[in-house]
Amino acid sequence: MYPIDLAGKTGVVFGVANHRSIAWAIARVLHEAGARLAVAYQNERVRASVSKLVEPWDDALLVECDVSEDENVAAAYDRIASEIGRLDVVVHSIAFANREDLGGPFMETGREGFRLALDVSAYSLIPIARHAAPLMEPDGGSVLAMTFQASERVFPGYNVMGTAKAALENEVKQLASDLGPANVRVNAISAGPLDTLSSRVISHYRDMKRIHAERSPMRRNITVDEVAKTALYLSSDLSSGVTGQVIHVDTGYSVMGI
Repeated sequence: MYPIDLAGKTGVVFGVANHRSIAWAIARVLHEAGARLAVAYQNERVRASVSKLVEPWDDALLVECDVSEDENVAAAYDRIASEIGRLDVVVHSIAFANREDLGGPFMETGREGFRLALDVSAYSLIPIARHAAPLMEPDGGSVLAMTFQASERVFPGYNVMGTAKAALENEVKQLASDLGPANVRVNAISAGPLDTLSSRVISHYRDMKRIHAERSPMRRNITVDEVAKTALYLSSDLSSGVTGQVIHVDTGYSVMGI
């Protein structure tokens, strides 16, 4: 159990695919803190695995949502509104790029691959936040997104996803400005390398993880629980004055010059 109490709070977590998902680690911690959650999964292909994860929860709501289609996002929020009602927390942990665009020279990225990565990984935050805002009235709430330091620096092999994360971080700032008057906070967590289904297809991922552990001030990699606990803080009233920020959970790697 965690010292932060989210009893009486509600939320939706987008991006749970399996037990290795960062989204799942966040959902688990928020639920353990007392929040009632809707868990949004992409399609029927992953429904069984996601359903098994939340099976022990009595109050979980499973919602299918392919964020590449506006009508799917609207339908998901319609169901959340009818079955849960008000929202306090929204977690966007969604990223996708074609495998062939996660290796080789960045300049070889095709137009369609670029569009797909930016659409799913970055643009999707906009409709997710737009539909969430009315459900956070009148008291406000917290919107969280997941990013990575490749938004600022070159990580060979991360390629177009670095561009997508840069766009995502800019959206966090602009959405924070838009939604601030409604007391809706928008922040991002920039996590160090983590072993997920997605990270395994990134060329040089093992090098990224090894170098991170060697050069970060704490001389180790992060854990998914450390990311989830930061998400818990940002979901709680303890972070009531924090918005438009990118919080690094990377054992200090981002401060190092060499």
